[in-house]
Amino acid sequence: MKFLFFLRDSSIFKKVMVAFLTALLPLMMITWMINERGSDNIRKEISESILNTTRFYLDSLDKEADRIDRYLPNYVMDKDLMEIATTGHDITYYELTHKILEIQKRLDLMKNSSPFIQEARAYVPLIDRTILSLKYETSIDDSEYTAMQQTDKLYAEPFTYWNDRLFISMQYPANTIRRPIYIVGVELSANKIRETLAQIGESRDGQSVLLNLDRGWEIESGTDSALMERMKEFAAEKRASKSEEGYETLHYAGHRYLTVYKYSNVWNSYSITCIPEANVLGPLQKYRFWFLGACVLAVFIVFFFSYFLLRFIYRPLMKLVHSFRRVQQNRLDLIPIDRGHDEFGYLYQAFNDTVRSLKTLIEENYEQQIRNQRSELKRLQSQINPHFLYNCFFVLCRLIKSEHQKDKAYQFCMHIGQYFQFITRNDEDEIPFELEVEHSRTYVDMQSICYGDRIQVKFDGEVPKDMVVPRLILQPIIENAYKYALGNMLPKGELWVHTERKGNDFSLYVEDNGNSISDEEIEQLKLRLKQSSNRIEETTGLINVHRRIQLRYGVDCGITLSRSILGGLKVRINLNIS
Repeated sequence: MKFLFFLRDSSIFKKVMVAFLTALLPLMMITWMINERGSDNIRKEISESILNTTRFYLDSLDKEADRIDRYLPNYVMDKDLMEIATTGHDITYYELTHKILEIQKRLDLMKNSSPFIQEARAYVPLIDRTILSLKYETSIDDSEYTAMQQTDKLYAEPFTYWNDRLFISMQYPANTIRRPIYIVGVELSANKIRETLAQIGESRDGQSVLLNLDRGWEIESGTDSALMERMKEFAAEKRASKSEEGYETLHYAGHRYLTVYKYSNVWNSYSITCIPEANVLGPLQKYRFWFLGACVLAVFIVFFFSYFLLRFIYRPLMKLVHSFRRVQQNRLDLIPIDRGHDEFGYLYQAFNDTVRSLKTLIEENYEQQIRNQRSELKRLQSQINPHFLYNCFFVLCRLIKSEHQKDKAYQFCMHIGQYFQFITRNDEDEIPFELEVEHSRTYVDMQSICYGDRIQVKFDGEVPKDMVVPRLILQPIIENAYKYALGNMLPKGELWVHTERKGNDFSLYVEDNGNSISDEEIEQLKLRLKQSSNRIEETTGLINVHRRIQLRYGVDCGITLSRSILGGLKVRINLNIS
């Protein structure tokens, strides 16, 4: 609601754009959320499917390894194997050969019992021979034989890893510190295990590995060695967190991989499968690109809509608004009609018709109004001159009668001459403000002859040379101060004339220290000034000046009254110099 309140004073362009974006952005957000939620759901379903596949194949490997491990003792306890392992060459060569062939048949049977068995063999040190399922003449590889001995098995799983080969072996006798008489071992097929792992993610171009972290061996179905290193780190992280199965997204080389893992207690290993997420979410990636394209299109639509709104609605509307503002400033300019027959074309034509009507009315009434105003100005201005003329002749007579004031009488005559020269020099309604101040100083000099040093007058402030004002707006105010406030005072009088300018407002102040006016009388004068426009009778002084200023500058200007800091009346003459 506060946001809507903020838009209340905004332009129509902003309001329409906010409304448009308010409707568009939620739709795009909903589309984005649907796409992302669909991606998450599909990723989860595919991950669960791959995890189930991993469970199936790893369970198959566990069962095969467990079956081989459980059936191996049956072959270890073979009578022929025990006999040749204990008698060696003490029996005849024929019997030895016969028993070895029988042992080979059983080893071949063991080999064919599981596709995961690459070779079955028996190590017989006494005859220095390794009996295989097919080959007859073989000797014992000491390092291989040593690796098969259970005394070297330090791990719980039944496997022996040697020279990148994986074995399950059992010695006879078991659980002894002596060297064994013989050992039966099964070499597992790494290729078959690799094929089994490949079936987990091969259809999606994935890479799988069976990884034993304790003994450092792995059987992998892929060829990316760098990815393999990252999978080892991943397995170490899962072992540290004791997580046995699950799925996550793995980041490698700037790509995302859907990674499924499961731990096997039988193999003491992690089965990890990494599938490029692009292969899993390929169709959704296409929709994601479509969504990005829709975003780009939406941005283009926003710019197009903004341009359309700006050119065809906002600018014509602002042209109309600016034209109305010019009318408020009394500038009756027509609007160029550059539109067709749409709504703005109609508004432009209606505006121009209205302006033409206003011009006609102004032309019909302007001359009559000007004549009436000039007549009123002349009438009000003429009221000042007789009033002052009476006072001048009275003072001059008094000075002439006195024999000791002939110089003052002469100066007074010169001031009267200057004063009436100003009055009668021309009949212009407005004069430079500098000339108005000079005329007021002449009047003060005349009064100084009358009152001597009893009244001190001070002029302060800026006197703009290029400013014009109505004639006789300052001197009548000064005359009122002498007549009503300072003339009859017993103490010394003070009169302060100063100016103030703030922007286009220019103010004249006339302040005195008279003590004859009360606050109630000031309020009565304010009321008379307020009602002066409705009074037709002859007026002089403050009301005279006030009415002339308002006729010239408008009702916002004129005279205001208040109590002066000097103690008497403060008269402010407010003018507009724009």
